[in-house]
Amino acid sequence: MRGNQLPPSLQDSPLYSQLGKRLEQRGFGLSSIFSFNCIDQLQERRSEPWYWVLSVPTADTCISMAKQAILHVLVIPAPVQGHVTPLMELSQSLAICGIKVTFVTEESVKQRIMAALPNKGSMHSLIHLASIPDGAKFGDDTKEVDAARKVMPGYLENLIKKINEESDNNNNNQINCVIASAALKWPMEVAEKMGIKRAAFSTTSVGVLALLLHIPKLIQAGIINEAGIALKNEMIQLSPNAPAISTADLVWNCTDDPAMRDILFKAALDAKSVAKLWDWVLCNSFYELEPWFYNLIPNSLPVGPLLASSRLGESIGNLWQEDSTCISWLDQQPARSIIYVAFGSLATFSQCQFDELAAGLQLAARPFLWVIRPDFMKESTTNLNGFRDRVAHCGKIVSWAPQQKVLGHPSVACFLSHCGWNSTIDGLSMGVPFLCWPQFADQFFNKHFICDVWRVGLYLEGDENGIVPRDEIKSKVKKLLGDESIKAKALELKEMAWNQGGTSFRNLEDFVEQIKC
Repeated sequence: MRGNQLPPSLQDSPLYSQLGKRLEQRGFGLSSIFSFNCIDQLQERRSEPWYWVLSVPTADTCISMAKQAILHVLVIPAPVQGHVTPLMELSQSLAICGIKVTFVTEESVKQRIMAALPNKGSMHSLIHLASIPDGAKFGDDTKEVDAARKVMPGYLENLIKKINEESDNNNNNQINCVIASAALKWPMEVAEKMGIKRAAFSTTSVGVLALLLHIPKLIQAGIINEAGIALKNEMIQLSPNAPAISTADLVWNCTDDPAMRDILFKAALDAKSVAKLWDWVLCNSFYELEPWFYNLIPNSLPVGPLLASSRLGESIGNLWQEDSTCISWLDQQPARSIIYVAFGSLATFSQCQFDELAAGLQLAARPFLWVIRPDFMKESTTNLNGFRDRVAHCGKIVSWAPQQKVLGHPSVACFLSHCGWNSTIDGLSMGVPFLCWPQFADQFFNKHFICDVWRVGLYLEGDENGIVPRDEIKSKVKKLLGDESIKAKALELKEMAWNQGGTSFRNLEDFVEQIKC
């Protein structure tokens, strides 16, 4: 048997459409599958790395399971896309396990999620969307953030009381566990006050979380001062066997905005106190990717890569509506030919930097798919419609893309990324090499690991004015796509991600069992 061809015994069995196609669509080699004519034979192979992909029930089955669920979990992200996305992925994975999920966001975020839901599909029926009044926005000053922290706990406590009061006589609807972004302390405090089990969810790498918890020791060792500023530029290790990191990559200092630096460091300092409140911390990573850090984090549990949208074929939790026409466009492109360009949900570019990137992509002489959000430009001078017309022969522009589908598409050759953790884990899981262009916070830490530790990418360097020039983009594209060792390492990490993914999914099942206790 070669490539992705299914064995005849599986093709002819009733399992083919339900199970076999899922593997085909995800690019799995099927040489390890022999003859399975019944579910029992499949379950006997539960330890195989591909089993967890096959075992995902349909959305309708999940809905039926959720209606009969005896566990009810409340999930609370911070009100930004980088937190909403992975926590929605986690929510879908919990629903697959038969858990009832209520996903709580601020009202404005809920409205954006609802507006961006796909027209068809039933996965979003699994997850009840609830809201609390809006608080402070990302980037607001410290006073507004502090004010929001004072009022949000009351909103959440009232919501939980309402849900529990409306529960049936068997208590099947009462909240058993609160899962919140690790950046949010107040949901943990509310859950503790109400006697509810608590899990934090880290939206960063495990290494970054370990760094945040290590801050008191960094201050004590004289590496940073009480304001978080590095006292000298040096390489440090969080544990004896861990890769060294530069004090220049400390996540709270990677911004030019002093006010934002202050907010980031105060949030980083909160990590230690949040850790005292959680019963578990769930990490969107897998053990073999970052094995050095788990012993530094109490009750940490790797449950990644969280790719529920990819497994279920439906993406929910976006704050922008996905443009699925990019997938049909990718279908028409040669294998391993496309540069995928995306900078997440917060980064913005000046007109000068935008022009250099556009010119660099055209000089690279490769077709590209570029995600340009409506708010991507700092100045609103660019006529994107005119730009689309000019590059139509060599590229496609969309405002938001189904990223997991894009990165898993055979036509994609590399990922020009801001190196946010969601994008990093997506790219690693799909075996796509990186061109790294970090913007702020933990993205520089992630860039270091992508380029220097995992060695699956190259860094785009700016000039003396901080602008990445077109020639740098052109040369790094050529260098990356000609580097066979980087490509091989990327595929190796992909295999590791999917193999470990089975372990992570079982970790999630174990987590569910612990909630029941």
